[in-house]
Amino acid sequence: MQQIKQAIILAAGEGQRLRPLTVLRPKSMLFIAGKPILQYVVESLVENGIRQMVIVVGYRKEQIQDYFASGQDFGAEINYVIQEQQLGTAHALKQAKGITDDRFIVLPGDNIIDADTILPLLEAESNTVLVKKTDDTDAPEQGLVIARSGTVQDIIEREAREIGGLVNTGIYTLGKDVFPFLEEELELPSALRKMIAQGYTITYQETPKRWLDVIYHSDILKSNNVVLHDLIPSLGGNIEIGSTIKGAVSIGKETIVRSNCYIVGPVSIGENCEIGPNVCILPSSSIGDNVIISPFTLINNCLVSGNVSIGSNSTIEDSVIASGSVIRGHLAAYSNEAVTSLKTPGVNRPRTGTIIGQNCRLEDSITIRSGVTIGNYCLINAMKTIAENIPDESVVM
Repeated sequence: MQQIKQAIILAAGEGQRLRPLTVLRPKSMLFIAGKPILQYVVESLVENGIRQMVIVVGYRKEQIQDYFASGQDFGAEINYVIQEQQLGTAHALKQAKGITDDRFIVLPGDNIIDADTILPLLEAESNTVLVKKTDDTDAPEQGLVIARSGTVQDIIEREAREIGGLVNTGIYTLGKDVFPFLEEELELPSALRKMIAQGYTITYQETPKRWLDVIYHSDILKSNNVVLHDLIPSLGGNIEIGSTIKGAVSIGKETIVRSNCYIVGPVSIGENCEIGPNVCILPSSSIGDNVIISPFTLINNCLVSGNVSIGSNSTIEDSVIASGSVIRGHLAAYSNEAVTSLKTPGVNRPRTGTIIGQNCRLEDSITIRSGVTIGNYCLINAMKTIAENIPDESVVM
């Protein structure tokens, strides 16, 4: 019989390593495959019958509160508490003190999970950590759980860069007895280590199901790709004669796909878009609402947010374009293998195109080198080659 009825979702953070995308929105509200990361958490809880939720908000909290409101539209009952300073996960959970049930589940608001992911925790009778067995390339930044005979002995940071192990997902079933240990700690693993040292039993449950942590820009496209492979095809809108649709493709209502377009799934296209004619959209691409993609443009493995306009004769690969940006045309944003800022040499070298922040304007015939990030509210004049990162609110003459 299910025991857990309440969830505490920690969604107060910014996600600084994902700038410029998180300068104007919290990490948990970044859209992956058509919806914000936090929505995957909320929906997974509701599918498991957990409808009472407390979301800890802080950085740009209004965006979360406006989107989810009371939770009614998502089948949930949501209350909010505020973490004024984003000091850590223990400090965030402490903000919910006094309004929790005797037992509750704690989740990060910035991980993509399925309903089955958290299933092993729902009937846990003791304080329990959800772990996932991975190799180093799957979870390069998370702590490791050291366990013996079903109980947690320690939770360590991965400074030594061990290969493989039980990774701490940051998802827990906890009781009110955790709160005294939050008073002097900023991070939850530190509080749990203190509980273990004082004789408390912390168990663990392993999940084989989906758990995606978006840490770097490349994780956005990786997560988008994984989620899109579960896409249920749905061809709404108006698809003109002569267009070719292959594989799992979802097209929202009021979207027009004009003649001679070629779309190969998995691809998600939102509502009220205008695609083509003669546009090619290749697999693992996600297009938001109210997007215009003009003729003779190629989109390959990209995430294009809502209210973006892409001019004709553009080629964009392995890239993320934030909302509100306008690209006049003839943009060349090719991808190449890029070295990320991971600590482990030679690990996780994804193909990388470019990151374009919110509300940018790129004039005609611009080339952007692989791995370049363009900040928010930037203006780049025509006929430029961009080979280095551009800060927010820059003008490139």
